[in-house]
Amino acid sequence: MIEKVIEIRTSPSMGFTMVAQGVRWDTIHPENIPIHPALTAAHPPLTVDRLSALLERFRIQAHLFHTGPLCGVSRFDEPHRGFLHVMREGSMTVTHQARGLPRRLEINEPSLLFYPRPAIHTFHNPPAEGSQFSCATLEFAGGARNPLARALPPLIVLPLADVPGLAPALALLFAETERVRCGQRLLADRLFEVVVIQLLRWMLDHPREVGVQPGLITGLSDPRLARVLVALHEAPGDNWNLERMAACAGMSRSAFAAAFRDIVGQPPADYLTDWRISLAQARLRDGAQLKLLADELGYANPSALSRVFLARVGQSPRDWLRAEKMAAAN
Repeated sequence: MIEKVIEIRTSPSMGFTMVAQGVRWDTIHPENIPIHPALTAAHPPLTVDRLSALLERFRIQAHLFHTGPLCGVSRFDEPHRGFLHVMREGSMTVTHQARGLPRRLEINEPSLLFYPRPAIHTFHNPPAEGSQFSCATLEFAGGARNPLARALPPLIVLPLADVPGLAPALALLFAETERVRCGQRLLADRLFEVVVIQLLRWMLDHPREVGVQPGLITGLSDPRLARVLVALHEAPGDNWNLERMAACAGMSRSAFAAAFRDIVGQPPADYLTDWRISLAQARLRDGAQLKLLADELGYANPSALSRVFLARVGQSPRDWLRAEKMAAAN
């Protein structure tokens, strides 16, 4: 009999997080995750779109690769992709070998398993009449440097019933994958992307349940900081200083700086710089010129952007782009 538990734990090394309800799992040296008090305080509903500016610049693409039963042992190993598995019915055992992920977990109700970063995992189902699944690989634009991919735990497991709003999209997804029709694969991919966005939306409103570490997700979960983060995401080239950010949050400069550091995990100026450099990397891969990027991102000239890029990345923009192209060719 599988115990019903509701708990959130992490490993100190990798920050593994799993929300479990109707799931029994084991991990190595777990400990409770500290949650900043601001994240659990009562706040009025947010009226800003916290995801669109992120997803417009760093798209998540889903690719359906399996629908139907999985029988026996199934190993998933993609070096550059994440995964989203939806177990529609049945039960199974999942095993991992990597540190920071549970060696073994049992799932006994319809659930989704979300791996935002590459992680080898193995499903163990009965040799016949296995559980029913719909599975997709996930490509985060920018790979490991994608801000959302960096902010999420390596694995999130959630019973489908715990995420309101998923049912309509999942119903469409399941209906679309039951028989072959024109455009089925493309439509299924888009429906999986809808599921990912709804999951991210739910996580922003439930940071404690997901148990993410301080960072982008926890910052967007705080109504005051969310207004600032959305403004930075939408207008990274504006003349942002501490006073303007604090005014956007409706806080004093000292209170804002302290709250941002505690909840996001770094000073506001450092976050802005990291965001600008992430955008510069994405645009360089698309062929943008450094002079244009300097204007877009608020730097006085290409040399200023190059200096900040070198300090953050450890390579000049030209050397970094050359290394990226060589890696992509291999």
